[in-house]
Amino acid sequence: MAWRNLGRNRIRTGLATLGIIIGVIAIASLGMAGAALQQQAQSNLGSLTNEVAVSSGQDSTQDGITTDQVEQMRDIIADAEVVPQKTNQTTLKSRDGQEVFVSVVGVTKASALYDTTVGKAPTRLQNGALVSVETARELGLELGDPVEYDGSLYRIRGFLVAEDGFGGGGGNELVLPLSALSEQEYYDSVTVVAASGEAATTVADILEADFNEQGRDSEEILSIRSFASTQDSINSFLNTLNLALLGIGSISLIVASVAILNVMLMSTIERRGEIGVLRAVGIRRSEVLRMILAEAIFLGLIGGIAGAIASLGAGYILFQVLASDGMLVFTWAGLQHLLSGFAFAVFASTLSGVYPAWKAANDPPVKALRG
Repeated sequence: MAWRNLGRNRIRTGLATLGIIIGVIAIASLGMAGAALQQQAQSNLGSLTNEVAVSSGQDSTQDGITTDQVEQMRDIIADAEVVPQKTNQTTLKSRDGQEVFVSVVGVTKASALYDTTVGKAPTRLQNGALVSVETARELGLELGDPVEYDGSLYRIRGFLVAEDGFGGGGGNELVLPLSALSEQEYYDSVTVVAASGEAATTVADILEADFNEQGRDSEEILSIRSFASTQDSINSFLNTLNLALLGIGSISLIVASVAILNVMLMSTIERRGEIGVLRAVGIRRSEVLRMILAEAIFLGLIGGIAGAIASLGAGYILFQVLASDGMLVFTWAGLQHLLSGFAFAVFASTLSGVYPAWKAANDPPVKALRG
């Protein structure tokens, strides 16, 4: 009977269902937009969250990090990789005379900081070179091609993945063995690669306590930065943003709930005589109550399912645009918002049907028939 009653005025039922669909799409899409932004932020930070960047501090007497300081770091940090680096700049030339200005990084354990799209970042880089994809594209370089630095030739062993490792892989970059920059006395920076963001924070605290004086006469011998706290701050901000977006989307469903309330009230008023007949022939108030509530639930189910299906397509586009991977919509990060939108649609529809159902079930049969 509830299903049949919804079909009596299909236009009104369709408009009420459309309101639910729009509300579900608003909630799910805004929620998935927040999830996509969070995914993008985590992807951009990449492995930085478990890295500690160390450079010469403002109170250091040397223009860089000494070998003794690097060895001291390795002594006090047993469960993390300490990777010292020297940096410089140079200009690379192609066979046709084109020039590209690049950043030069001298490092031994390249695999700790870099990944490659082609070739391999060796555990011990003692010969050869790694170049960024951008540099290779601009100069027309291929694996095995030579590049010149400071009068020496180095064969290309791999192309760097963009935005990988601390300060590396993005833009024009040339990675060489440390021996290529042997004329530089000090290291420009040291990257400590820990097992996790929490471990990186612990490492940063240990280094801070060991190298820098704390308290009233504080000195900064080494500048120590951990990116794990940055990740936590970004996640906290994005979680707040997600709640705000879900709140905005919920307004659409609240408006749709008011429309359903109006539809159910109009429906019960139009069928007042019919409901009076049902009550007169022995139909109980609880059965009338269930029938009206069932109509509201049907509206929520139909609108919720249709809205979730439409939101799936919208979510695919959002994840593709914001996170560069539309298939993430099928992970829990995307599906949880589809389920939330659907559940809220059914709940809001049921709640909107409570008053009309109560009003119809408690209308005296004699007055209903007379009306």
